[in-house]
Amino acid sequence: MTAADRPTAVLYRMVMPDHVCPYGLKALHLLRSQGFDVEDHRLETRAETDAFKAAHGVETTPQTFIDGRRIGGHDDLRRHFGLKVAEPGATSYRPVIALFAMTALMAAATSMAAFGSPFTAQAAIWFIAFSMCVLALLKLQDIGRFATMFLNYDLLARRWVPYASLYPFAEGLAGVMMAAGVLTWLAAPVALFIGGVGAISVFKAVYIDRRSIKCACVGGSSNVPLGFVSMLENVMMVAMAAWMLAM
Repeated sequence: MTAADRPTAVLYRMVMPDHVCPYGLKALHLLRSQGFDVEDHRLETRAETDAFKAAHGVETTPQTFIDGRRIGGHDDLRRHFGLKVAEPGATSYRPVIALFAMTALMAAATSMAAFGSPFTAQAAIWFIAFSMCVLALLKLQDIGRFATMFLNYDLLARRWVPYASLYPFAEGLAGVMMAAGVLTWLAAPVALFIGGVGAISVFKAVYIDRRSIKCACVGGSSNVPLGFVSMLENVMMVAMAAWMLAM
């Protein structure tokens, strides 16, 4: 397709000295990736932006026009091209998949550096230990929010509320000690306890009470549904603790 044959889109976006709208940049890139020439109109002052919004009866920028018809903002533009748009509050396993994929690669890389092979028994230990550390890190970013979500289903936290705030510290401490291979006499029982209580709590909430709630496993702001992933986290801790105690 020659330049003369390419369709043209008109884009209005904020480009101010102290703020360049990221959605405007994403809309510009999307239009170009779809083969459009773009008339890029930069709204460089707040007055310019407000005047544009008032003239077109819109509340946000960027705004895209194709063939004289207003398409809308970045999400509207994605829908126009038949692309997926993440809906606010929609459940997603992506954070958990990304987390476990990265910790698995970290464990394999560490094993490779230490033993010359990514596939060792120690790599499996490091994978679970690193996963526990990263999961604890996510929870510790906002302990209050995590604790609130955790109290929805954890049986021990419901009986003793401070446990909800202590949990991330216990998980992180056990993970660090397991990764270092030190103080197994402390790390293994801690992991066995919190993993066991967690597994029982999740099983009761999901498979007995049939509740549909969000999981606190990756922090209090996630949209991961309580269920298999939460059970996996706890079972991994229990299995690792049992293995280390048996060694």
